[in-house]
Amino acid sequence: MPPRPSLVVLPPAPDSPRSAQSLPPTGIQGDLEQDLMGLANALYNLGTTVVNDSTKDPGIGKQVGLRVNEVVGYLGGLDDMASHLTTRVPMQILTDIDNGRNPMHLTKDRLERAATENQFMNAKIKAIESYRTQLNEALVRTFPDLAEVIPSANEVRSQGPVAAGSAESTSVTNGEHRT
Repeated sequence: MPPRPSLVVLPPAPDSPRSAQSLPPTGIQGDLEQDLMGLANALYNLGTTVVNDSTKDPGIGKQVGLRVNEVVGYLGGLDDMASHLTTRVPMQILTDIDNGRNPMHLTKDRLERAATENQFMNAKIKAIESYRTQLNEALVRTFPDLAEVIPSANEVRSQGPVAAGSAESTSVTNGEHRT
């Protein structure tokens, strides 16, 4: 296998999470990031060499061969590193990359969907709390004898998310403690 060339650090892409001032992480993760950046650079150089040299003399095989060897060197280094990594990449990310989609968009979409579902669940919880309060008030109006068993709306709000009437819920009314 040919020796790996020295790394040329490229500026981050506009949609990259890493800024130009931040350093890559240390250890195997940093080495992996550097090698991936080197591979991207080598692939770019190979592409430009093929495009530029195909219009010139027929002796382009030597330059293209050097660029291919550079790419192979990076791929070999990445293959060697693979046995030392424990990081797992979700298949959806790889599928999106294969389909030409930016993985950052997938992350953004997942976060937005989680936030939407969170808002939806919060609305459901509020609706159930409102229903419980209205049901308790209607039961107390209809069956006044249940007033000492059914908590009032203020007691339910002070208890928070614990269900009224459950074993964990307690309330204090006029100095007396009841569960």
